[in-house]
Amino acid sequence: MNLEQLDAKIAELQAQRAKLLNAKNSQPSPCLKSGNREIVVIGGAGQLGRLFVTQFRESGYVPHVVEKDDWQTSADLFASAALVLVAVPIHKTLDVIAQLPKLADDCVLADITSIKQKPVAAMLAVHDGPVVGLHPMFGPDANSFEAQTVIVSEGTQVDGYHWFLKQLEAWGAQLRFTDAAEHDRAMAMIQVLRHFSTIAYGNHLMQESVDLAEITELSSPIYRLELAMVGRLFAQQPELYTEIIFSNKENLDMMRRYIQRFESLLDKVAAGDKKAFHESFAEVSTWFGEYAEQFLNESSDMLAYQRRLK
Repeated sequence: MNLEQLDAKIAELQAQRAKLLNAKNSQPSPCLKSGNREIVVIGGAGQLGRLFVTQFRESGYVPHVVEKDDWQTSADLFASAALVLVAVPIHKTLDVIAQLPKLADDCVLADITSIKQKPVAAMLAVHDGPVVGLHPMFGPDANSFEAQTVIVSEGTQVDGYHWFLKQLEAWGAQLRFTDAAEHDRAMAMIQVLRHFSTIAYGNHLMQESVDLAEITELSSPIYRLELAMVGRLFAQQPELYTEIIFSNKENLDMMRRYIQRFESLLDKVAAGDKKAFHESFAEVSTWFGEYAEQFLNESSDMLAYQRRLK
């Protein structure tokens, strides 16, 4: 089998995989909760909230969407709910939780905010029943939970919300468990610093009056991919990324440390100190260890896949 035949076979298998995944996604997962199936999604008209509402409905639950104009007329819905899911923007989450009416003792209270310490603490303060914090690690453009990561920060009464976690897994979600404080520390790197750097880079391109068409045409495949990730961020709503970056004042200190390290490297370049720059590079390479080779292979696979799609 030559290379062209191998590429054709890979493309055929990928098409078959996509077809199987689509078929799986078109079949609703069964409801895994017995008894009460009433669900309240606060902010269910939002993009991510709508995904939860759709999935619940397709699995046989009875989801109710509550928005700010419905609050005064929704007391009965809250009182009878098996799950109340807070799916509002970060800056509204704590206020919404604080305003919640009395919930049933066995009602699960959950949120899907991208920070976890403050929301989980707020939910524990207002509800004596099962509490769990979730962070779906995907954007609002996702149309299913299939193969998507959802981070779980446990609150209290795990047995009470076990059915909810099993339902997420039935929808295809991959659950990752972490303490709320550890989650927020990790997100400072995974989301806050990454988004901040991307926004700064995009701003720099604009201020330099870069011809995007030209640099796209002249870019290597890996830079083209990096540029696509920058453009992807600016194609979305600025409110989301603003809230993520401004969500925790402790993030400011971390971003300042990043700038200091950036300037330290710049000083080496300005001084013409190639030896010191090389040593810094080698030190980081050693720190990455086997992950450097792993990430090289993963990125090479992505680029190879991208070439086959052309």
